[in-house]
Amino acid sequence: MNSVSAVFEAELLAPQGQAVPASLDAFLASMERRAFRMAELHLVNREDALDAVQDAMLRLVKHYRGKPVEEWTPLFWGILRRRIVDLQRRRKVRSIVVGWLGGGHDDDGDELPVWEPADTGPDPLEKLHGEQSYADVAAAVRRLPQRQREAFTLRVLEGLDVAETAHAMGCSEGSVKTHLSRAMQHLREHLEAWR
Repeated sequence: MNSVSAVFEAELLAPQGQAVPASLDAFLASMERRAFRMAELHLVNREDALDAVQDAMLRLVKHYRGKPVEEWTPLFWGILRRRIVDLQRRRKVRSIVVGWLGGGHDDDGDELPVWEPADTGPDPLEKLHGEQSYADVAAAVRRLPQRQREAFTLRVLEGLDVAETAHAMGCSEGSVKTHLSRAMQHLREHLEAWR
């Protein structure tokens, strides 16, 4: 599991002991890559992940610029989490509606758009890194139920404490602990080969 740990440390984990940036611009610059990774894990689609991160950053600047620096991290992750859920809901509704319409033609005889599901093949980022361990861990994280995936990414990958994670997820600290425990058990079972 050492190669998996190395990949996550290099790619996803925030540096420990790093001071919180003094300006909002510096804070957002420090969060950009990690936020994209989290959104991409949840949404799979690169463009949707970029949209989610951009929207979360804009909302933080617009609504929470005046908040104390210490509150920016949980606020940002909470905003991003809600944006990811919104995009997942829209995707589901769109697939239902387009599936119901089934393409075809409208009343004027014009061809209706046919929705095609996202390509589930390896994305360019996985090819670029060429790390099978990353692909396996990312796939295992994607298979987690949504709340477990959120708890895992915020607590383990982002290093938020239990209180900050609970604030970002909008639940109790006990729920965070339960979701994280179940996520870790699931990942242990599915990543047994990397031990």
